[in-house]
Amino acid sequence: MSTHVKVRERLDDQEIADVLGVVEAATEGDRVRPLNEHVMLHLRYGGDPRARSVLLYADGLVGYAHVDPTDEVEGPSGELVIHPAHRGRGHGGELLRAVLDLAGGRLRLWAHGGHPGAEALAASLGLARARSLWQMRRSLYAPIPEATLPEGVTLRTFVPGQDEEAWLKVNAAAFAHHPEQGAWTLDDVSRREREPWFDPDGFFLAFRGDRLVGFHWTKIHGSDEHGHEPLGEVYVVGVDPSQQGTGLGKALTLTGLEHLRSRGLAQAMLYVDETNTAAIRLYESLGFARWDVDVMYAATPPPSAGRSTTEPPPEPQPGS
Repeated sequence: MSTHVKVRERLDDQEIADVLGVVEAATEGDRVRPLNEHVMLHLRYGGDPRARSVLLYADGLVGYAHVDPTDEVEGPSGELVIHPAHRGRGHGGELLRAVLDLAGGRLRLWAHGGHPGAEALAASLGLARARSLWQMRRSLYAPIPEATLPEGVTLRTFVPGQDEEAWLKVNAAAFAHHPEQGAWTLDDVSRREREPWFDPDGFFLAFRGDRLVGFHWTKIHGSDEHGHEPLGEVYVVGVDPSQQGTGLGKALTLTGLEHLRSRGLAQAMLYVDETNTAAIRLYESLGFARWDVDVMYAATPPPSAGRSTTEPPPEPQPGS
């Protein structure tokens, strides 16, 4: 059966519906969602106009890829998915080659859940494993230590329409060396506030006097998008650099876990880079254990080809 590829800046409503159908089928078949939150938000609301969608057709849509060129230092990043009913026919290789061509041969490709098919596909086109992100989980039925805030720090929940700018400043400071998270804008926050999962009662802000110094934003995943029962997440914890080492990050994490348990959830999860051993030790001390892994594969062309271009918080994640 003949195939063809389309590259689009913005998808129309029918194309979005078709892509979401492929994502739903892959989520059900693989028990893990193939696209991260950033890509799903781009599908729903749009985003950076430089991003591109790559669609592979063979008697209907059989594959989709998102290419994000925003990181000029690390190079373009991408994610792709092939409908489970159309795998084993070479479509993954065809779609990945189209993405590599679009990215100028330089690409960082995320694969969620450590799928062996993704590893084989990456290896077949010369992409090497470059980074691994652990998903860690803990039971919320197990005891949760009491959260003890540093002296002089108070806690309240997020107020939409009031706290965004202050939060963005602390987020940028806390993640100054992690551009995926630290470069968030007001639009990034607003898109998440429009999502069904957003709940300001699970978004905790820590103040020293009237100055915001830390936060813990929790999230509850529904079963409809992720292929599992509702699950709590330590979505992102951030501490202002001036407050690191005070125990604030641990206290915020425990506060969020207690909140997630109060919602009747059985488990909580978070993401952390496997090289961040200090963070892993902290989370293990709080009862978390490794559950799964997301893998980044990277391709870099030869130089002659040219190039386009703490208190440890959970790493910004590709799959939440």
